[in-house]
Amino acid sequence: MEVFFDDLDAVGIVHNIRYLLFAERAVGAFWKKLGLSATPQTQIVAHAERFHLVKANTIEYLRPITGTCELRVRVWVEKLGTTSLTFGYALMPSSEDFDYAVGTRTVVSADPETKRPRPWSPALRTLLETANSGVGQTGSLR
Repeated sequence: MEVFFDDLDAVGIVHNIRYLLFAERAVGAFWKKLGLSATPQTQIVAHAERFHLVKANTIEYLRPITGTCELRVRVWVEKLGTTSLTFGYALMPSSEDFDYAVGTRTVVSADPETKRPRPWSPALRTLLETANSGVGQTGSLR
């Protein structure tokens, strides 16, 4: 991902809220990589398991991102519950292996009509289990 001039605050550091935006975009790319991207108009019909509501975001800022640059964001499944799904993420420089920030994003599967929690589909569980097989010691999608 590209960090642009308008992502910076008055002292030339990426504004704190932008970190969450980069994480949001990476989670969207994660869904797309799993083959579950859709436009808002077709999302509910084509991929009902993609209808979810954000429950929580956490972030720990470890080092400031200064100036314009390229970033990479690693995303993985931290926990899959009955109705909730927690992603972990790390924002990093594109060419080095240290974290600028780490965090989690928890979403809850919801019924499109009632907006009430509902269990994740067996198809999504299978897809996540398949994607998680053989990807490191923690079993996370990284």
